[in-house]
Amino acid sequence: MAEPFPLAPSLWAATAPSAAATPALESSARADVCVIGAGYAGLSTALALAERGIKTIVLEAREPGWGGSGRNGGQVIPGLKYDPDELEAMFGPERGPRLVDFAARAADAVFDLIARHRMDVPHARSGWIQGAHSAAGVELVKRRAGEWARRGADVAFLDKAETDRHLGTTQYLASWIDRRGGAVQPLAYARGLVRAALAAGAAIHGESPAVRLDRRGGNWIVTTRGGASVTADKVVMCTNAYGGDLWPRLKQTVIAPNSYQIATAPLSDNVRKSILPFGQVSSDARRLLVYFRLDDRGRLLVGGRGPLREPQSAADWAHLDALLPRLFPQVQGAPIAFRWCGRVAITRDFLPHLHAPAPGLLIDIGCMGRGIALQTAIGQAIAAYVATGNEDALPLPLTPVRPLPFYGLHNAVAAAFIAWYRFLDRHGLA
Repeated sequence: MAEPFPLAPSLWAATAPSAAATPALESSARADVCVIGAGYAGLSTALALAERGIKTIVLEAREPGWGGSGRNGGQVIPGLKYDPDELEAMFGPERGPRLVDFAARAADAVFDLIARHRMDVPHARSGWIQGAHSAAGVELVKRRAGEWARRGADVAFLDKAETDRHLGTTQYLASWIDRRGGAVQPLAYARGLVRAALAAGAAIHGESPAVRLDRRGGNWIVTTRGGASVTADKVVMCTNAYGGDLWPRLKQTVIAPNSYQIATAPLSDNVRKSILPFGQVSSDARRLLVYFRLDDRGRLLVGGRGPLREPQSAADWAHLDALLPRLFPQVQGAPIAFRWCGRVAITRDFLPHLHAPAPGLLIDIGCMGRGIALQTAIGQAIAAYVATGNEDALPLPLTPVRPLPFYGLHNAVAAAFIAWYRFLDRHGLA
């Protein structure tokens, strides 16, 4: 088996503010709630619980934000993969509108927390643009903009000329802009959540992987690899694509591909002003989407799908190296300063899943690449549910843990789907 490719630090690890101390759990402890996983969902949950006066301990296998939370594209996108009309049809006249409203406000949760806790997080809220590369995509973004506009969102459809002007590339036929969206330095945001949760009274322990969950006498015992454990009334598991075998069959409910990214060195002022000149971020309407943005120092980041396995050489980013000058000829020859990737968790229905497979245990899994806004907001909803026991606090119904069919072949199946989606995207088919 090949050794993993030795990755240099990601752009975000190289530029984030220093992390707060989160020492490993060295002696056993008692809490009201034990949160497993210190990504956006776990940290948002812990912060909201601590602010309610609920004693909370967070266990993280590596350092907080190490997983996809610290290695994504930093785009804060409201909404879900489905449009409002679809969600209301799927979930009915009572829950459907509530879910649409939750999704509409998801980005607010991020920017409100940054402001309220005065987080040291480079961020901007200039909007998100979704470009259409085919005639079918044009109809999709037009409909999507219309559905959100009818619900009062600050959105607009952009024709070809306006799309070119906003994106700085001629590769799209049309787009829509959602001004509720924006960008953050994602690892800085995770670290800001850590500091806010610590200040509110939560305890957070990095390098403390949970290896066992036991139910004894009405309590949960969460044992870490080092031997220390947390005894808690309730457990919230927010490990997403990095949960391993902690709960039976959970990892079999998702596909967890890597999302690959590259970033240039800071661009010259004239080139920088020609790309996303109004400060938006963008991800397109392809099934295998491409996303891009500028960071606060003028580096251009481009991301998309790559090999399902861990990277083995710089060649695993070659598709992005080739894509960059096609999207933006003006950056031809710009040096690539960073290459990195992180896993996302994709469910069978492209919705986040909430499970309660045992008394006092809640599991949150599935972000579909929209984790910053979605999982911040879900964390706050989870805290309300844990504190009150009211399932109406959750945006989605609780569902059983259901493994994907033929999960043992999931890499082959996922590769086949990727090839099929790439064919459909290439030929502009719906």
